Amino acid sequence: MNILTFDIEDWFHLLENRSTRGEEDWGAFKSRLPETLGRILDLLEEMSVKGTFFVLGWIARKHPDLVRQISAHGHEVASHSDLHQLVYEQGPQSFQKDVERSVGTLEEIVGKKVRAFRAPGFSITPRVPWAFDILADAGIEIDCSIFPARRAHGGFPDFGASEPVLIEAGGRAIKEFPMNTARLLGYPFIFSGGGYFRLFPYGMLRYLMNESNYVMTYFHPRDFDPEQPVVPSLGPYRRFKSYYGLRRAFPKLKRLLADFPFVSLYQAEALIPWHEARQVRLAG
Repeated sequence: MNILTFDIEDWFHLLENRSTRGEEDWGAFKSRLPETLGRILDLLEEMSVKGTFFVLGWIARKHPDLVRQISAHGHEVASHSDLHQLVYEQGPQSFQKDVERSVGTLEEIVGKKVRAFRAPGFSITPRVPWAFDILADAGIEIDCSIFPARRAHGGFPDFGASEPVLIEAGGRAIKEFPMNTARLLGYPFIFSGGGYFRLFPYGMLRYLMNESNYVMTYFHPRDFDPEQPVVPSLGPYRRFKSYYGLRRAFPKLKRLLADFPFVSLYQAEALIPWHEARQVRLAG
């Protein structure tokens, strides 16, 4: 099962960079989403593939027509939070307001219930188990925020699963679709999205895909935009992560979609026998 998802944020939504972390900073940058997102939607139409698009509420308010285009093309609209802040840097009240505003904005634009969520930076960690209760209260039924390996921010290496499970949340169950992992020298690593996808050669990606029964992708429009400006004040490591492999990424995506079958998140949900799924209860 290969699941196609995109995180819809702009080229300047970089979490590690203090000068672009907040809404007050973003007005200084010109959006490139009309170009980059349009190219992605055209490719998916050409390949007859449907996906799930996790959209920032802030983006939806700035570009409501783009969100309507996503829905009109038959793709699912889900929440990527409202203001692209790390969950573990928010308290429960701030996170609740952010999620509710995002969901309300998206539902008003597309006229459909928003059922799925992905936290910016996969930032639901062991430090914030309360996040799932808040998601359930907001009507979220499916989450894709768990990154079961180490990373610069976020990361849940002790989660213990890299396949769909049920998470108990205040007497309710949230269907969790974590990132999938492969192993290198005994350690789990991610290959199916973001900078990892741009870094690895296609032959390696194809091998890892063939070896995986479950693959959760996560792409950003900026992953396929070699003409984007360089965000000011980036350190060498973050600059490498953000800009390496941009010119090869779009042809690589097209090849991946031609070589492997993909489904949207909700299509995947319907294929899973949830009565047999492992149940996880997080401490906290």
